[in-house]
Amino acid sequence: MSNKGKAGRYRGSVRDFPNFNANQDAEALYNAMKGFGSDKEAILDLITSRSNKQRIEICQAYKALYGKDLIADLKYELTGKFERLIVGLMRPLEYFDAKEIKDALKGIGTDEKSLIEILASRTNSQIRALVEAYKDAYERDLEEDVIADSSGHFKKMLIVLLQGNREEDDVVSEDLVEQDAKDLLEAGEQKWGTDEAQFIYILGNRSKQHLRLGKLEHCCTRNNRNNLNLKLYSFLATCDPF
Repeated sequence: MSNKGKAGRYRGSVRDFPNFNANQDAEALYNAMKGFGSDKEAILDLITSRSNKQRIEICQAYKALYGKDLIADLKYELTGKFERLIVGLMRPLEYFDAKEIKDALKGIGTDEKSLIEILASRTNSQIRALVEAYKDAYERDLEEDVIADSSGHFKKMLIVLLQGNREEDDVVSEDLVEQDAKDLLEAGEQKWGTDEAQFIYILGNRSKQHLRLGKLEHCCTRNNRNNLNLKLYSFLATCDPF
């Protein structure tokens, strides 16, 4: 079964590299950047075959061996989208997410897709780590920045997700699913206008396993007067892009 087929529980395919040696990898990266130009293929092959945890150890080993910051050296040696990719891979997940969200919020307009993709697909502990990383990296409060740069029901949903309190239990109550389906139906297609608060409460707090059940998907799909509900459902229940 593919990783995606396992209900989104296992995201990504990079595992710990066997016989990993942080010092050897640090030396290999140093040599790849030494002299005129850099060996981009060697850098890419090494970094993409190591897990995030191993990359952090390589950064530590690099500083211990050479007294230099590996990420700073990579930024200096590389350019463009390749530099962004490699530097992003070298950061701890929560700091990578913090950078992506900062970029999604800055400038004119907001990259709503990036925001919901990150916040909807992370576990509660990852969300809390992200909030702390954002504060550490930018000395700003993430929730305040989201409030300042978003509006309406989308803003309310983001605030709910930033609390990191979604249900994570694999056990789903059939009775609760029935009640939620009834509530969403009444909040959506059976009334004039849409009670977005009800959709936000259910989509923002229920577990992925709970939301994945067909009756709730049907309610979000039928309530297409506001496409936001369907977009949110797509990520919150399946972590698939919309």
